[in-house]
Amino acid sequence: MEHIIRQNNALDIYEDYFADIEVEGTDEPPSAKTINVFRDPNEYKRTATHISWFPDGPRKLAIAYCNLEFQRSPTDICHDSYIWDVENPNKPEMTLKPVSPLVCIEYNPKDSHILLGGCYNGQVAYWDVRKGSQPVEMTPVEHSHRDPAYKTVWLQSKTGSECFSASTDGQVLWWDTRKFSEPFESMILDPTKKQDLTKSQGSMALEYEPTMPTKFMVGTEQGSIFTCNRKAKTPAEKIVSVYPGHHGPVYSLQRNPFFPKNFLSVGDWTARIWSEDIRESSIMWTKYHTAYLTDGCWSPTRPAVFYTTRMDGTLDIWDFLFKQNDPTLSIQVCDDPLMSLRAQDQGKLIACGSQQGTATLLELSEGLIQLQRNEKSLVTAMFERETRREKILEARHREMKLKERTKSKGAAEKEDDEKEEDYDEEDLVGKAEADFFDTIEHAVKCSRKGR
Repeated sequence: MEHIIRQNNALDIYEDYFADIEVEGTDEPPSAKTINVFRDPNEYKRTATHISWFPDGPRKLAIAYCNLEFQRSPTDICHDSYIWDVENPNKPEMTLKPVSPLVCIEYNPKDSHILLGGCYNGQVAYWDVRKGSQPVEMTPVEHSHRDPAYKTVWLQSKTGSECFSASTDGQVLWWDTRKFSEPFESMILDPTKKQDLTKSQGSMALEYEPTMPTKFMVGTEQGSIFTCNRKAKTPAEKIVSVYPGHHGPVYSLQRNPFFPKNFLSVGDWTARIWSEDIRESSIMWTKYHTAYLTDGCWSPTRPAVFYTTRMDGTLDIWDFLFKQNDPTLSIQVCDDPLMSLRAQDQGKLIACGSQQGTATLLELSEGLIQLQRNEKSLVTAMFERETRREKILEARHREMKLKERTKSKGAAEKEDDEKEEDYDEEDLVGKAEADFFDTIEHAVKCSRKGR
């Protein structure tokens, strides 16, 4: 017995002998399998508009349900949203009861008991699940948004109580859940930078990266992407730049978790990857799909992988290192349009919400989760190459525009000179004629005097 105890003390029985050996990437084809399906328990099915994962592991997910086609909504439609246990699709773990249907919902990353929601009537509410189904507090109607609060995001703050919201009313409002009576800051999304609400653009998407606490991005109904600095001295300076974006509303915006200078946008029939350094156009984009794209996000574990959802019920998984023209994997999740998408932080699970209130939970294969050999350096090189290419094209485009402007200016000046010459010739002819008639008249007068 003593010999065994000494042996245990001499050896580290918990030592990992293969910690330094890299795991080889598996050669299995990329795949995804359905784990569970969560259905809206109400008779009248509403759209699963937004999904938020429980911050302390893939155990629960909160889903916001709302019928966005308000003119077709029955008057007695249910307003409830739900928190689901991922292993129990039969019954929600908890019901959230807002006064108006929730368009979006977000767990507080610092406190998993707290949830924030944006309502269809423009109010913002927060819940503490320990206190029951009713919201702890809601923003007053008179100080809230005038349109649905499409996105709410928790801010990186010492208290963990600050958040902000965006709406199609053209405003971004900052809140503190400790004092929900009015926003402590506001901004109007006016591209002219005059803070004119009549010229503002409605917001559909918000992007906030906690590692860059003063910066945020907004995707608008008009297809533009605003990059903003919250700590600017004047309201006009808060809008740093405007990207041309998409042909229709921008439904999703997210910075790459590994390369924050590059961000993904989803709108119209494409998903686009942008660089902060290039404002004229995106550096990479997907092909134009036949179905409208509705949402998208990056993989939390692989910098080259992102996901998009479509109106035809398809989930596309893109791996730009593998191929760029087509998705690596396309899954027909359901026959209804997919409207929301969220990847769990560990990268293995994805939840997709449909127009008929069905949320499908999918598990991805290892090849789509594990970081590939040299992936970071390859993606860096790819982004830098595409950025450089776009810069060259941008410079060439600017040069051609300048040449055209100079040419048109030269042509206009030449036309003006010709007009002046014509005018001078007409003046000379007229003067000559006048002189000629004056001379004749003078000669006639002289001859009469002589008589």
